[in-house]
Amino acid sequence: MISVVVPAYNEEQNIERCLRSLANQTVPRETYEIIVVDGGSRDKTQELARPFADKVFIQTSERVGGARNDGAMAAKGDIIATTDADCILPPDWVERIEKNFAERDIVQLYGPVYPIEDGLRNRLSLAGANTFSRLGYHTRTIYFTLGCNTAFDRDAFVRAGMYRCIDAGDDLEIAQRMRRIGAVYLDPGLAVGFSMRRYQQFGTLKSVYEWLYIVFRGGDASSVTYSKREYK
Repeated sequence: MISVVVPAYNEEQNIERCLRSLANQTVPRETYEIIVVDGGSRDKTQELARPFADKVFIQTSERVGGARNDGAMAAKGDIIATTDADCILPPDWVERIEKNFAERDIVQLYGPVYPIEDGLRNRLSLAGANTFSRLGYHTRTIYFTLGCNTAFDRDAFVRAGMYRCIDAGDDLEIAQRMRRIGAVYLDPGLAVGFSMRRYQQFGTLKSVYEWLYIVFRGGDASSVTYSKREYK
């Protein structure tokens, strides 16, 4: 079984669309589970999630990384996949994850993203991010493993220490530990629809700058605006 973990915080505008895409996969619904880990939402996130998810509960660990860890600990699957509540998953997403782990000796899998919102700027921004991701992968310098589109061998994930509970960069940081245990693989065809709403809210350049600032500061977001610091 594959367990899909979806952290959520005040996502009533997006989570139904995300979970509907997850519920309509090319593999039978009983072969995977959906786990929504809520960060203490004050809206209808939990109510909207329940018809689609197998489990919905309030996180006990801190930050989005902690929510993913809580979901992994509640999961039944041998493979833990993670995405975000404002993403859209293609119909073959679960099937492709299953196939990659069946055919390859890997401990972590990830893929690119494309913008949900239309616009040249959005397409160029993510084209740049995907190019950076491919360069990092093929040069073995950095694994741009975004938490919205990644999957782990559960045993290796736990052995590596799981996600660190920091404001940002947790999804890149864990790949550095996973690669010491086994192979980390980029599947260019494992593409996920990514919301550009934060880039639109704060501005692309400012968002990228602040995100990189958080990453290289080790997750300290005390002086920036990009991170969802209200998240539990």
